[in-house]
Amino acid sequence: MSGAVIAATGSGTGTGMAGTSGSPVEVVLAVALGVLFAVGTFLVLRRDLVRVVFGVLILSQATNVYLVTMGGIGGIAPIIGHEEGAVTDPLVQALVLTAVVIGFATTALLLVLVYRTYEEHGSIDLEDIGGAVR
Repeated sequence: MSGAVIAATGSGTGTGMAGTSGSPVEVVLAVALGVLFAVGTFLVLRRDLVRVVFGVLILSQATNVYLVTMGGIGGIAPIIGHEEGAVTDPLVQALVLTAVVIGFATTALLLVLVYRTYEEHGSIDLEDIGGAVR
């Protein structure tokens, strides 16, 4: 194993992505993340404003799942005196928890704006709204 791979993975055991296949959990998470990002992108490109909001919500939650996955899954808590092994990063979990709360508030704000748009224009279809503005 080359020195660059050892330095990148943090050990000489080859536990990183260099030339190793993922565990079944990692493969399932990768497929689930791909599906979530695809569905979120599909919904963001719709004409209906509510679907756009749900697409943004799904994209943000997919990003949160991605961050938690990259922070480590199945490790032990980093407590003083713990045995050696994989450690889960608590900073990532704290940041994702904050992102979930901010995402909830943003989604609530977007839904209120969609409701206000419906009251003003009588529709939440972007083509109808675009025609009314021109």
